[in-house]
Amino acid sequence: MSKGAKVAAWSVAGVVAIVHLLTAGKYDFFRNELYFIVCGRHPAFGYVDQPPLVPLIAAATQLGGLHVWLLRLPDVIVSVALIPLTVAFAQLLGASTRGAWLAAVAAATAPLIIALSATLMTTSFEALAFTAVAYYVTRAIVRDEPRAYWWAGLIAGLAFEARYGIVMWTIGLALGLILAGPRGALRSRDAWIGAGIAVLIALPNVIWQVAHGLPFLELVHNDNAGNLTGTPVAFTIDQVISVNLLFAPLWIAGIIGPFASARVSRYRFLAITFVVTALLVFGTHGKNYYLAGAYPTVFALGAAVCTMLPRALVAIWALLGAVNGALTLPLVLPVDKPAVLQRMMNHLALRPKPVEVAGIGAPLMEVFSDEFGWRDLARTVESVYSALPASDRSKAAIFAENYGDAAAIDVLGRGLPPMISGNNQYYLWGPRGYDGSVVLAVNVDPAAWAAFCTSARVVAYFGTSPYAMPYERHRPIVLCRGMHPPLSQLWPRFKVYGINNLGVAPP
Repeated sequence: MSKGAKVAAWSVAGVVAIVHLLTAGKYDFFRNELYFIVCGRHPAFGYVDQPPLVPLIAAATQLGGLHVWLLRLPDVIVSVALIPLTVAFAQLLGASTRGAWLAAVAAATAPLIIALSATLMTTSFEALAFTAVAYYVTRAIVRDEPRAYWWAGLIAGLAFEARYGIVMWTIGLALGLILAGPRGALRSRDAWIGAGIAVLIALPNVIWQVAHGLPFLELVHNDNAGNLTGTPVAFTIDQVISVNLLFAPLWIAGIIGPFASARVSRYRFLAITFVVTALLVFGTHGKNYYLAGAYPTVFALGAAVCTMLPRALVAIWALLGAVNGALTLPLVLPVDKPAVLQRMMNHLALRPKPVEVAGIGAPLMEVFSDEFGWRDLARTVESVYSALPASDRSKAAIFAENYGDAAAIDVLGRGLPPMISGNNQYYLWGPRGYDGSVVLAVNVDPAAWAAFCTSARVVAYFGTSPYAMPYERHRPIVLCRGMHPPLSQLWPRFKVYGINNLGVAPP
């Protein structure tokens, strides 16, 4: 990077670091974060709904005790690292210092990208991983550094172990090179070595999925039907708004520019990569943020296209884009108190829409609402369990309808046995030897449970937070006695892979 580009990269990265460090622990654990911690405490080469890397990281951050801020420290690191990488990519593609500033500010202020780092998620590493893979492939071609393909393969393999979305990106890259060239890259020995590295790293998880009947494909089939992807027009408009409206011309220039300007025509494969990935995300009914990781690449490409714009125009554009990003910050990071955020959202002319059926009715943004109510749930279950006679406690199972409830009780509860649930990875862990003679069932339908319990009565309710998800507020805890047939025989009927279809299948 040039000296001016370094100033741009690290100045913007410094601001990003401060913002994320100040907000990382402001709310509580997110539903999926609790679940990742539990999965990571059961190390494996895979899980029903994700590869192993993020659960292992989540569990490792909590070895010294429960710390929300520490759990989200990897997000901070990734968010900061993305800025200099995007700037380096822009300069590799031919951007000047002013283009570097555009790329840096765009990558730092895109709400869809910022949202990836609001909590530790499987998507948290995608923006960095997608950009790094594209950067090293481009570097191998532009600078004739064939071993850069090895780095691309290493990063792609690790990204696969975090989330399978990298498959769409690499398909896009391959098609981009086939359609636009240079096709010689696909015949490079080092490119195939890089691909081999990626496959070797990904192989343990692939074997795990195959050995368990490809549960992830079943989950995607169940869940994606409940994703509110919308029509092609609605999806596109949502992307334009969600990636910072004022920088839409930048990434659109990154897509169109290589086909309109001879100066950047050799990078057409990157534009095609983005378009193919977008089509794959939309075609599989993906959520809007599944495409977030692809944007830094077209920011960098757009910066190279726009690099000859007048310095004053670039400065004004970057400043207005930064201001717009700052105004949307409360919607993607826990900047405000929940009551303030709720009031703000109630007065928004264009309230952000949920991205999945499960998010309908969230008092706050779905990701924020899913950070409230968990400690109340754990305390309530502790109280109910401790009130059971000692003879019952010795054989009582605690069942939760969804993985969020189960994980919250596992992580935050004290003096409780390990949870059981039919949702996602908990289903594969089975009933843990319980016979069903005594079951505390959390967040279930009492009438449905009465059908296979000798007695089933509501013994408590949980969910007092006004900010929690609707299906986590004022929900029952049912004491079931005498389950028939025994729990081990009933267990297959509890299987639910996914979150959007919870409550659809009867127990």
